[in-house]
Amino acid sequence: MRISRLTPWAAGLAAVSLFAVPTSASAALQDTAAPRTPVAAPATAASYDTYYAPAEGKTGAALKAALHDIVTSQSKVTYDGVWNALKVTDQDPANPNNVILLYSGRSQSKATNGGGVNDWNREHVWAKSHGGFGTATGPGTDLHHLRPEDVTVNSTRGNKDFDLGGSPVGEAPGSRTDADSFEPRDAVKGDVARMLLYMAVRYDGGDGFADLEMNDRVNNGSAPLLGRISLLKQWNRTDPPDAFEQRRNQVIFDVYQHNRNPFIDHPEWVDAIW
Repeated sequence: MRISRLTPWAAGLAAVSLFAVPTSASAALQDTAAPRTPVAAPATAASYDTYYAPAEGKTGAALKAALHDIVTSQSKVTYDGVWNALKVTDQDPANPNNVILLYSGRSQSKATNGGGVNDWNREHVWAKSHGGFGTATGPGTDLHHLRPEDVTVNSTRGNKDFDLGGSPVGEAPGSRTDADSFEPRDAVKGDVARMLLYMAVRYDGGDGFADLEMNDRVNNGSAPLLGRISLLKQWNRTDPPDAFEQRRNQVIFDVYQHNRNPFIDHPEWVDAIW
């Protein structure tokens, strides 16, 4: 059975036009391998079918294994290289001098990256202590789960699992947190879910890193686990991929890592696996 890009999840998004990758991307390529030509439009249904051909007709563990084999073929970025890459992948579509911060939703100057108060830094959506990979090239530098975020908000999230509830997070309107969990704002709940599920597919313990897996708990500590999967599945359904997320996936594929997040292209595969 042929996989169609125009699933119910994607039918409403197929006509979205994405803005071009800026020429400044070239400055961010010094730490990557063999960049491809930047893309100015979404990939076609046919190109998705070609990329995902080995996954056709599969569900469950077989689909997860097939997607792992597909996305494992990638170029890698150094941790220093992540700074410049995020300035391209997360560029504000309304202001090419800014990036959009993930949890905060704030548009902020690309030049204000760093470690000071009100700077933005590199948020590991799959917390790097969950599996102990740190900033090692591989999961520690994988752009599919690294996003710009306010330094203070990044610290507040820490290595908490994702759940509902808690107190409002200063500088991140709509986000909430308590002692053992973090809830992102509604507009990026699906983004967070799809980034985490990509990590669980991409890193299975076979390349010298921990086998990253999902569970339905919080307080996972330093175990290579993140939760809660039941909630992440719900977020994937209620917040489908938008133009910003689609463009980001395409830029990572074309310019940096040359692999894709399959759950942005096919959100329905989340329920097919988990």
